[in-house]
Amino acid sequence: MSSSKLPIIALPHPLILLPASRFTMPVSREIGEVLLSLIDESDTLPVVAAIPTTNQPTSPDTEPVLAEWGTAARVLRLVKPPARNSRQPYLVSLHGLTRVRLIYTSKHNLSSEDLLRMPMHGVEYPPTEKVPSRETANKFKQGALRLLDRLAKDSLQQSRKEGYHKIASMLEDITDARTPWMADVLIGSVNGEYADKLAILSTPDAEARVQVATDIFIKQASISEVSKKIATAVDESLSKQQKEFFLRQQLTAIQRELHALQRSNGANGIAPHSPLSDDGSSTGSSELDDDEKHEADDMADLKRKIEAMELGSEERKMGVREWRRLKRIPQGSVENGVIRSYLEWLTSIPWPNSTHISPAPDPSQLQLKARPFLAAARAQLDVDHFGLEKIKKRLIEYLAVVRLKEMNAEREAKEIALKEASQESQSAEARTIEGATAQEVKDGKELVAYDKNQQPQPRVQPSLGKPSRNGKKAVKGPILLFVGPPGTGKTSLGQSVAKALDRPFQRISLGGVRDEAEIRGHRRTYVASGPGLIVQALRKAGRGDVVMLLDEIDKIGQSNFHGDPAAALLEVLDPEQNHTFNDHYINVPIDLSQVLFICTANTLETISTPLLDRCEIIQLSGYTYDEKMHIARRFLLPKQLQANGLDASQITITEPALLHIATRYTREAGVRSLERAIGGVVRYKAVEWAESLDGTTQPQQQEGKGSGTSVSQPKEYKSLVEEHDLEKILGIARWDGEEREREERRGVVYGLVVMGQGEGGILPVETIALPGAGKLKLTGSLGDVIKESGELALSWVKRHAYDLCITNSRTEDPLKFPDPIDIHLHLPAGAQKKDGPSAGVAMTCAFVSLLTGTCVPANIAMTGEITLRGRVTPVGGIKEKVLGAHRAQVTKVILPWANRKDVEHDVAPEVRNEMEFVFVRTVREALEAAFGRGTLGWRGESLLLESRL
Repeated sequence: MSSSKLPIIALPHPLILLPASRFTMPVSREIGEVLLSLIDESDTLPVVAAIPTTNQPTSPDTEPVLAEWGTAARVLRLVKPPARNSRQPYLVSLHGLTRVRLIYTSKHNLSSEDLLRMPMHGVEYPPTEKVPSRETANKFKQGALRLLDRLAKDSLQQSRKEGYHKIASMLEDITDARTPWMADVLIGSVNGEYADKLAILSTPDAEARVQVATDIFIKQASISEVSKKIATAVDESLSKQQKEFFLRQQLTAIQRELHALQRSNGANGIAPHSPLSDDGSSTGSSELDDDEKHEADDMADLKRKIEAMELGSEERKMGVREWRRLKRIPQGSVENGVIRSYLEWLTSIPWPNSTHISPAPDPSQLQLKARPFLAAARAQLDVDHFGLEKIKKRLIEYLAVVRLKEMNAEREAKEIALKEASQESQSAEARTIEGATAQEVKDGKELVAYDKNQQPQPRVQPSLGKPSRNGKKAVKGPILLFVGPPGTGKTSLGQSVAKALDRPFQRISLGGVRDEAEIRGHRRTYVASGPGLIVQALRKAGRGDVVMLLDEIDKIGQSNFHGDPAAALLEVLDPEQNHTFNDHYINVPIDLSQVLFICTANTLETISTPLLDRCEIIQLSGYTYDEKMHIARRFLLPKQLQANGLDASQITITEPALLHIATRYTREAGVRSLERAIGGVVRYKAVEWAESLDGTTQPQQQEGKGSGTSVSQPKEYKSLVEEHDLEKILGIARWDGEEREREERRGVVYGLVVMGQGEGGILPVETIALPGAGKLKLTGSLGDVIKESGELALSWVKRHAYDLCITNSRTEDPLKFPDPIDIHLHLPAGAQKKDGPSAGVAMTCAFVSLLTGTCVPANIAMTGEITLRGRVTPVGGIKEKVLGAHRAQVTKVILPWANRKDVEHDVAPEVRNEMEFVFVRTVREALEAAFGRGTLGWRGESLLLESRL
């Protein structure tokens, strides 16, 4: 036995705390203060030794006698009385953990004063419990079930009856090793005698404790049965006249209600609440009537669905087990409703090889066999989305693989069927030659004439493209993760894929989901439990090959006391594991391997690395203005016309006006703001059209009359919307063309940036020199990384100041010779946060322009990260930056050499043809590209000599 020391708290007679039980009791203020100090000193909830007292106090001077055995209990809660009431005791809640035995010493006799201080005392823990024998465990279960059944029958409260039934159902499934724990639980929950509880507490051996508990249950059940017989005999002594009077009163009330109902029927011609059929006649019944027929139909439907499941499968075993439990439990109990709800969920999931889920041919399989399948899928994607060539290419690849796999599976199935038919004919011929009787041949034919679901099927019947249970014949659905700014078509892509595949589409919004149970379901032990979002989507779809969109996966809640919902998605989104996905509520492995998961996110920064490892990331960048114009013409404008009750002939938006809306009123990567702006124009024209239809007149001043006279003329409707009309319709533009009005000035260079909305643009880097002490000042709401880029750029310029003819000596500091100066670098739009390393090249060119007096042309913009060695390293957001430069009419862009592939793959050809791209490897190449070859006077190359021995 292991030993330790615990504070002693004496339980007043006849209180006894058993392991796995808990109660709340009042304690004196002295003991309460000691418990409060223990809680304050401990980082966790303290543990005390709750020892019962064996003697009942007859007077205040009676000294308590502690029992040998007690319980190590954790202090769950301590309620302090209000300060104004000094007589009110503390309330402490204890939870029993395990048995302990007091180690008797010469000072183990503790007085009442000693117990008020809760002294530390040595205790011993019993050794590890052994598993009781099977015979002892069976006797214990029989005795406990007998007592629980008796208590359930005697209880008058429905909640107590349901509690006893629930404990009985748990007892049936409990293992032999858990019977000692169940003995403590039942003895603690059932009202028993003090001596019985003390005997259980004082028995550390598991085998003996289970036997003692069995004897106690048999005794209590016998006493309860005798008491029930006596009470029944007393009830039967009621006179027959009293029972007859009670029944006649009920019969009179029923007849009174029937007469009132018949009078109302005679007055109205039909029953007040009887539903009418299509032809106006009364049907006489309603689908809402909760009669026995409907109940029987529902139960028969449940039974039929369970029988339709595949023989030997886990779901069928679970369904049969729960069906048997449902038939044993009374219909009015809460447990009956819980089991029935579970069976409804279990039978509504599209299980593989289940005959009731999809008896008709699979439409997606029929569509896959059509020859122009890929062409139709490509056309569907082109109709729904403009551009997005990479995404469409990947989806067409997936659809092509699906079709090839299905065709191969169909061919293999035919070959297997032909082979089996050949083997069957050979075996039948062999049996005939061997002289088999006709009855044996008949029995053999019947044996092969039924499938696993006991349905008669032809012996030669190939499964054309039907996915197998383990998913080997069908293609595993990939996990596609669309990452991009809002409004770029991530969610609508999933709908297009479902249309192209002719599969059901289900969308699950994960934004704000913070409970793991919303993904994996709640366990059935909780009240109002249910399955997770994945199982709910499968039930709505009705098929196992659904296209499931997990929207906003980057906004899922972080790990908390409810669990980690992102970690719960790891099994869902793992193609090697999700064929046995386990929902806590269903508790049966579910095959998700045929589900095509599509995830969407705005950023990858908040997604965990293990979750990203399971996804195939596909980036969606912002649309170009050319793409926005096509989208507006093909999708947005017709959609807004239909939504606002107009047609294409009633409104015409010119191309310059539409481009003005896209450039001056919206600045985003997607097209949502563009759609809202177009909707505002359409609604404005809808008002004008409605006024013209109503003949609304507008007052106009009449010439030659007084100022108060006017004439009314019908308002004329103009269907054409031009660029100069937009300010009257949409108001003042949010963005003007200031980025196009650039000036060529010393110390000013234009860099490329990506804004918060996913839109690119240019940003001037302004520098000035002022008297000072050779320091650098950086302003413009800059982050730490961009500040370090400024220091790097200045250090490089100082190092090469002599080579650039800024100083006359390599040891001179250009900020201190000939006159000490400070350099102030500022990035405009000071209210916007700016950070990142991509401004290094622009800052270097700005410093060189300031110190040399040479200007950089205003039609040049640049980006790139620099190092101390003078290397130019790649940066991100090239497509957005180039599009921003193109919008600002920049004709020459300086980019890192490593980003040349980004320009070739991401930038549209029409944009590349209008701009000049210069890819540089070093800062010197960037300076020559910015200022022009030969503009800067370089020197010092002849002085760099290399000596060798």
